[in-house]
Amino acid sequence: MDAVRGIKTLSELSAIHKVHPTVIAHWKRQLLDGAAEVFVRGSGGGRTEEEIKAPLYEEIGRLTVELDWLKKKL
Repeated sequence: MDAVRGIKTLSELSAIHKVHPTVIAHWKRQLLDGAAEVFVRGSGGGRTEEEIKAPLYEEIGRLTVELDWLKKKL
C-alpha cells in the first residue's frame, strides 16, 4: 500500500521487504489494474465454489494415494 500511496520509494520498500523493486512495481500495477474488480458486487471472482474446490480435492486424493504407497514400501 505504501507503493500505491507513494509514501516510500520502491527502493526503500524493496530493502524493507527484501524483494526486488521490479516485483513491487509489478504488484503495484496488478493492484491498480484489478482493484475495481474486488468491489464488483456478485462477481465472486468469476469462479464458483465447486470450481475452486475440485482441484484441491484432486490434489488431496493424489497425495493420499502417494502416502499410502510410501507407507507400504517402508
